[in-house]
Amino acid sequence: MVKLLVWEQLLNPVFVLMYKNILVYISCLLVVYSNAQTHPFLYLNKQEASTFLQATKTNESNSVFKQSFLETKKEVDEWVGKDVDVPFPIDPAGGYTHDKHKANYMLMFNAGILYNITGESKYALLVKNMLLKYAVLNPTLKKHPQATSPFAGHLFWQALNDANWMVYTGLAYDLVYPYLSGEERSKIEIGAFKPEVDYLTIDMKDWYDRLHNHSVWASAGIGIIGLASNNKDYVDMALYGSDKKGKVGFIAQMDNLFSPDGYYTEGPYYVRYAILPYMLFANALDKANPNMKIFEHRDNILQKALITCLQQTNSNGSFFPLNDALKEKDFTSNELVTAIDIARNKYGKDNGLLTVAKKQNRVTLDKGGLLISNELMTNKIENYFPYKTIESTDGVLGNEGGIGILRNGKGENLSSLVYKYASQGLGHGHFDRLSINVFDKGNEVLQDYGSARFIGIEQKYGGRYLPENTQYAAQTIAHNTIVQDETSHFGGDTELGQKYHANKLFSDYNKPNFQVIAAIEENAYKGTQLKRTLFFLDSVDGRKYIIDLFAANSNAAHQFDLPFHYNGQVVSTNFKYTTPKTLGTFGKHDGYEFLWKEAEAIKTNGIAQLTFLNKDKFYTVSTLTSDTTNVYLTKIGANDPSFNLRAETSIVFRKTKQSPIFLSVVEMHGFYDTKNEFSYDSYSNVKEIKVLQQDEKTTVFKIVLNKSSLLFAVSNNNFDEKSTHDVTVLSERIQWQGPYYYKKMKN
Repeated sequence: MVKLLVWEQLLNPVFVLMYKNILVYISCLLVVYSNAQTHPFLYLNKQEASTFLQATKTNESNSVFKQSFLETKKEVDEWVGKDVDVPFPIDPAGGYTHDKHKANYMLMFNAGILYNITGESKYALLVKNMLLKYAVLNPTLKKHPQATSPFAGHLFWQALNDANWMVYTGLAYDLVYPYLSGEERSKIEIGAFKPEVDYLTIDMKDWYDRLHNHSVWASAGIGIIGLASNNKDYVDMALYGSDKKGKVGFIAQMDNLFSPDGYYTEGPYYVRYAILPYMLFANALDKANPNMKIFEHRDNILQKALITCLQQTNSNGSFFPLNDALKEKDFTSNELVTAIDIARNKYGKDNGLLTVAKKQNRVTLDKGGLLISNELMTNKIENYFPYKTIESTDGVLGNEGGIGILRNGKGENLSSLVYKYASQGLGHGHFDRLSINVFDKGNEVLQDYGSARFIGIEQKYGGRYLPENTQYAAQTIAHNTIVQDETSHFGGDTELGQKYHANKLFSDYNKPNFQVIAAIEENAYKGTQLKRTLFFLDSVDGRKYIIDLFAANSNAAHQFDLPFHYNGQVVSTNFKYTTPKTLGTFGKHDGYEFLWKEAEAIKTNGIAQLTFLNKDKFYTVSTLTSDTTNVYLTKIGANDPSFNLRAETSIVFRKTKQSPIFLSVVEMHGFYDTKNEFSYDSYSNVKEIKVLQQDEKTTVFKIVLNKSSLLFAVSNNNFDEKSTHDVTVLSERIQWQGPYYYKKMKN
């Protein structure tokens, strides 16, 4: 043990963790191959299937399990006795062959489940016939004709979809294994599975052996097939990579893609997708060898990942659109149904998960699904997931920045401020350090574009990511953060951005109706430091306010732009602007070329205010402009002849100087009754914004409202909670302890 501790001091902590896990898992895997398994065992077993059959015969009309069973049976019964097409693949996403192979693997999986629950051999026959067709087709396949990247698939245009096929088809094979003859099994394992496994682990080795959600799917697919066919070589490659050394593979994916508190480095949208293979393969491994204790790995990391994933949703269940995210995805998606049901079985009852399960209104036909179905019938279920203010660290050691979600209110009145100070987020990451988004009453108020993609629509670039995804959606100007000299963070270089991360300076959530967080980014632009401090106040004269202090400190003068991408209809501005007779673009590169410059106000003084209406509520952005600021109103749509981008709007504040401060207030107020044609409290309360002191040590500022004034002081170089500060501003002495000071005063 002494020798091991010495080596630990010499090794990177990540590899120490990996080394320990390899020792544990190699010893555990010996058990997997020393005992013959009785099929099926990876998803359900015969004893469980018998219980499920009884559950389908219940007279309870509100049994979600029975309802899910009948829906699955109806879908599968349409194909029983028919010759299911297994076509030669020629189409991109959204085309017939793509969608057919996708439908086929789900059909095989569901038919396999029905075979075990009902005992009717017609379902097993359906699966067998399809598997034998794939055993003939797969050996003939080469690189997909519609591939547009090095990561081509065989059955699909990208290898990721082939991995999806392997996950579900491998489970289907286990589910009908007893029905098949030895000769049929051999044909399927050699013809249907081996070409796919060899392709991913040999021809696509560089793609397979990396840390990425694609490789999570691939390792899960190969591992499930390996367990189903009792192929130790496949399982070892799944767990430890193609060379079986452990630097990559499923265990490394669990160790390196999550922070200790469960944040997934590619963002909430992608953990929504990756949590499915994580859970399905872990479930299969657990059933094959419970002694492995895979669900306890890294202090229950999969449970933490699921809860963190759900906390990173809006009150309507949609995932916060960070990085390459589609806004339409929410926690009712198939991936979360499966993950929640498996988690219920492995980690026990969770009232928050029951709330989500109720909204999903369907369960998987497994033990966890039955448990949840029974609990939904016998428990009072809350209407909203138990959202709370949460900070999620990024990086395997939790030291690479993170995501802060500040929340005020409850239920339908919940408001969320999302602050991203995380790392790049791998290839799906955006150049959006210190970006914010605001959600209120289930609506996105200050928005992130997300990704530019139309999944499953063949006409839109074959359902793939559109060129505008990197050209606009990933660029810094598409986010609510500072852009220097019209150039994206890290020059738009993903590999460079991946080397660095922002850092949190301090946060405090201990005061009623008052939350604060601050973070710093020092590498997005050479020679420039970006620092953003956010205060989220509730019940200040009956309103919610976000106070945004964003400072840029550079070694030379630059042009700095701060956009606020607002979601709603402009109601009013307090500044005069000019509109051009002919629209021109806002810039020439880094996403600016996609923005129309619709209006401009030059050198405004005091505060610039924009009030907009989102659904039935008013919002006002007020920004200090006393140091001469240009204000622009922009809209997406320039240089977009195929209409690939949404026509969304923003207000952009521009300052050209060495070290500017952007001090803004985002105000939530009022109500608009469209039925009775009545508006209430539609005007902003913000009357004045003042910076009273700004130096290397301290920033002091004041927000003057209708009835009260808010005084803030923020330390610029000492963030120790025990540090004391003493400044005199306008003959008034301010003393405080910690990194910030706040006081509300009556006018």
